[in-house]
Amino acid sequence: MSNVAVIGAQWGDEGKGKIVDWLSERADVVVRFQGGHNAGHTLVIDGEVYKLSLLPSGIVRKGKLSMIGSGVVLDPWALVDEIGRLREKGVEISPASLKVAETVPLILPVHRDLDRLREEAAGKSKIGTTGRGIGPAYEDKVGRRAIRLADLADEATLEDRLTRLLAHHDPLRKGLGEEPIDRAALKAELLEIAEVILPYAAPVWRELDQARHTNKRVLFEGAQGALLDIDYGTYPYVTSSNVVAGQAGTGAGVGPGQVGYVLGIVKAYTTRVGAGPFPTELDDDVGQRLGERGHEFGTVTGRKRRCGWFDAALVRQTAAQSGMHGVALTKLDVLDGFEELKICTGYTVDGVAMDHLPAAAALQAKATPVYETMPGWSESTEGARRFADLPAAAVKYVKRVEELIGCPVALLSTSPERDDTILVTDPFAG
Repeated sequence: MSNVAVIGAQWGDEGKGKIVDWLSERADVVVRFQGGHNAGHTLVIDGEVYKLSLLPSGIVRKGKLSMIGSGVVLDPWALVDEIGRLREKGVEISPASLKVAETVPLILPVHRDLDRLREEAAGKSKIGTTGRGIGPAYEDKVGRRAIRLADLADEATLEDRLTRLLAHHDPLRKGLGEEPIDRAALKAELLEIAEVILPYAAPVWRELDQARHTNKRVLFEGAQGALLDIDYGTYPYVTSSNVVAGQAGTGAGVGPGQVGYVLGIVKAYTTRVGAGPFPTELDDDVGQRLGERGHEFGTVTGRKRRCGWFDAALVRQTAAQSGMHGVALTKLDVLDGFEELKICTGYTVDGVAMDHLPAAAALQAKATPVYETMPGWSESTEGARRFADLPAAAVKYVKRVEELIGCPVALLSTSPERDDTILVTDPFAG
C-alpha cells in the first residue's frame, strides 16, 4: 500500500490540520517527523474543535496508531498538558495508541529561557520565534549535549547529560546577565516528568518497519512550511529543522523509498507569521479583507498573520525541492467575492527578471512581484464537494495555479469542515 507525506508548501498555516485529518481516516499510522510544539493544527470534527501542537492528527481517531519521530524536539511538559486537554474532550490516549521515539531530544526550561533572552537581546534584529525553546533544543541536539527521552530512564546517564548541558548553557546565561541553572531543581523536574512520559517511549523506527511488513498505510505529518526550512527557507527567518519532504524519512526513521506520495498543502493565497521577506504582502484593504475572511491568526501563538496574493513562483520552488506529486489547495472560499485576483508568476530584482526568489537576503528585499491578473467570482464556493459546484472563474483559477506551480491539485478544500473537500486524486492510491 502507498504511504503519504504531508508538508506545508508555503510559510506554514496552510490548513494542514484539516487535510491531515481527512487523510488520517484512511491511514493506519500517523507519525510526526519534525518540528516541536511551535506548530499548530486545528481540526474541526463533528463541530468539535481540537487544537494540536505536538500530537499527530490521527490521535483523535480511534484505532489509529500515532507516533512522534526523533526528528521532533519534544517538550515533555507541553506534551503532558496537550494529552490532558484532549482527554478532557473525551479522546482516549495511552501508550498503546501513542508511541514517542526514545531518541527524541527534549526541550527543557533552559531552552525556553535562552530563546526568550536571545530575542530580547536582538532588538530590531529578532527573528520572531515563538519563544518555546525549539531552536536552542535543536542546537543542543547537533552539539551532542541534548537530553533525550531514553536518558530519563537512568539517573546516572541523566547526571552525565546534565553536566555536559550545563557546561554550555551556564556561560551563555552569564553573558546574558542571568543566574546559572539550578541543577538540582532541573533534575528533580525531569525525574518527576519521567514517570509520566516514559511509558510512551518506543523504538518508533522499529514500529514503522513492522507497519511496512504488514502493509499498513502510514501518513507522515510535517509541521510549519517548506519556506521555513532551515536550508531552503528565507534564512535566517526560518525554523530550526528541515521541513521539506526529504526529512520525513530521516525524522521518522525509515528509508526514503517508504515515504511514498508527497502532498504539499497550499493556501489559495499567501500568509506569513513573524518577520522575514514576503514579496506579495498586501498592506491595504485587500490584505485586511483576506485576513478577516480567512481568520488569519496563529493556532499556537494567536499572532495575526500577514496576508498577500498567491505566490506561484514560491510554490513552484518548494514543489521542486520536495518532489511534490500533488497539492491540496485550501481556503479557496476566502477568495469569494473578489472582482479580480492576482497571482505572482515571478519577480524583478534591480530590473532583472527572476523565476524564483533569490537566496541572498539583500536581493530578496528588492524582489518585486510580477503579477498575472485573473477575474474573480461573486458566487460562493464554500462547502463545494464537486468541481461542478464551483463557479467557472474559480475552476480557471485552480487550473492556472496548477500550470504555474507545475504540480496538479489532488485535493481542494472549500471550508474548515473535513468533508468539504473535492478529491481529484487519492494520495494513498498514488
